[in-house]
Amino acid sequence: MAEKPDSLGDLLRAMTPDDGQARVSVADILDEIGDRSFAPAILIPALILVSPVSGVPGTPTLGALIILSCALQGLVGRRHLWLPGVLRRRSLSAHRMCRAIAFLQRPAAWIDRHSQARLHLLTGIPLRQLAFAMIAATALTWPFLELLPFVTSFGAGAVSLIAFGLMTRDGAYVLAGYVVLAVMVLAGAGVVAGVT
Repeated sequence: MAEKPDSLGDLLRAMTPDDGQARVSVADILDEIGDRSFAPAILIPALILVSPVSGVPGTPTLGALIILSCALQGLVGRRHLWLPGVLRRRSLSAHRMCRAIAFLQRPAAWIDRHSQARLHLLTGIPLRQLAFAMIAATALTWPFLELLPFVTSFGAGAVSLIAFGLMTRDGAYVLAGYVVLAVMVLAGAGVVAGVT
């Protein structure tokens, strides 16, 4: 692809394994989207965690590490994305990646059709930094929630909305992600209050 993706369709194409490819690594995908694409680099693992692949043990923690690394670099204003070799080498089987892509294709096409440049204030500096901070804080919880099957998918959905909004400069999706996070925090507080 070699240029910044600007739609979910672009990202799904970047995630698609080549013919005969057995595994898809983080490095393979980053090579497709480039090293200046912070929001897309966050969005890809978040999308994978929205899919049934999130049920694979270790996947939420790996996704959290990648998202946290990208979000923190975006937060401090780095111009180029860097990931350590241990994360770049992590991979998913081509079969599982294709399953995730198939699961995401229809909703991705709908979201792409309903995206437009709006509410720019939420996607520009300094609120862009706030978005990266919220993404990082959300991803930090996932390793602790991994024992609860698919719970991280809800947080990944919120992160996906925020990252998609940043990527397309559509503040409506950023706002939707904040609403999902607020509902999750309120629901979690309610559960804790009910238990104690």
